[in-house]
Amino acid sequence: MRLFLAVILCKLLRFIGGLIGKGSSLPGQFALKVCPNVLGRVKLPEKIIAVTGSNGKTSTVEMIAAILEQDGRRVVYNKEGSNQIEGVATLILSHCTLGGKMRGDVLLLESDERYARHTFKWFHPTHFVITNLYRDQLSRNGHSEWVYDAVKDAVFPETTLVLNADDPLVSCFARDHAPDRVKWFGLDECSVSTREHRGVYHDGARCPVCKGPMEYSCFHYAHIGHYACPACGHKRHKPDFAVTALDLKAGRLTINGDRPLCLAFKSIYNVYNILAAWSVCALAGVSPDVISGVINNYMLKNGRMITFRLGEHRGTLLTSKHENSVAYDTNLSYIAATEKPCTVLVIVDAISRKYFTGETSWLWDIDFDRLNAPHIGKIMLYGRYCNDLAVRFKYSQIPADKIEVGESIPAAAAYLKENGDEDLYVVTCFSDRDKLLEHAAR
Repeated sequence: MRLFLAVILCKLLRFIGGLIGKGSSLPGQFALKVCPNVLGRVKLPEKIIAVTGSNGKTSTVEMIAAILEQDGRRVVYNKEGSNQIEGVATLILSHCTLGGKMRGDVLLLESDERYARHTFKWFHPTHFVITNLYRDQLSRNGHSEWVYDAVKDAVFPETTLVLNADDPLVSCFARDHAPDRVKWFGLDECSVSTREHRGVYHDGARCPVCKGPMEYSCFHYAHIGHYACPACGHKRHKPDFAVTALDLKAGRLTINGDRPLCLAFKSIYNVYNILAAWSVCALAGVSPDVISGVINNYMLKNGRMITFRLGEHRGTLLTSKHENSVAYDTNLSYIAATEKPCTVLVIVDAISRKYFTGETSWLWDIDFDRLNAPHIGKIMLYGRYCNDLAVRFKYSQIPADKIEVGESIPAAAAYLKENGDEDLYVVTCFSDRDKLLEHAAR
């Protein structure tokens, strides 16, 4: 009876929420109160794919869903990105029959890295993709090794792990796991690789296993690259699925030596997300022809990259998660690589959509000097925390006469509408993006 009531309540609240544009987690929250173990009592599909990590979850899940649907599978996944246990409960129960059997061939879940252990207490994924672990939301997540411990509690022996071989911390998940239940993806040394680390800090300087000095033969970005610890032997595994050639400027990559693909979004993040999606879909039995047919020139629909017009400016908004310096660094590198005259608008107005914090120390972890390029004309710093940004930029090598500071985002939009026609790049988070886009034409 509790199961039946939980399903009915969830469906009802989900319907009401759909009418008002909300309701991705609240129905599940109430359903869990009625039947706390409801996720352990429903009948789920045989194939359950989960994706977690600091960055790339939503984009990777979107591509996996597109591939599996093209292959003829009925996929149930959390498009809204509501990735804690309440959102997962809403998703599952709203796709269940009244008897508690979930409709669909594949359950595909984006899972918050801190709360995966709560979600997977009641059922275990058949495949678990872990994209990366970075410094992320310090006031919420603490250190990335603390997040590692939280995710580790969600890893079960029968699950096949699909791990980023180029992340020394992520690779630790394989240490106590059966080798035949671990598959690796990674990037060979290529045009984006460097011998020296670039960034304000280096989280890969020490081995996550023994804390001894880590050696790298190359870096792809941040602490992601080819590593080996001379003290304990912890090192990068040879990938089962690899990008064997990459020309980021031209937007071309090759997977496993024989599958060329084009990139609609020329970002190193996008390369890793594509590779993660390719890996788990191949393990799920999808043919390379189907995967490449979907993923070639794939443009994300989740709002991570949005094009718009503002006056005579052709604009591109790059979602750069606040409190996550690696997300910022990769998008700043993308702008720097364009080599076309442009203006850059950085907005920090509300640090989080979910909780209040005025903590801005993360701004000092971002390598804003990547914007110190001749083709970048003006850099506009706007939003409630514009002065925090301005102080941070004073300690960069960027000339002061390039920088403009203001609090009013509508004022910035009005100025851009009336002045200039160069390309415009907006760097901000989900919490702030619509504050500019409401003044622009999509």
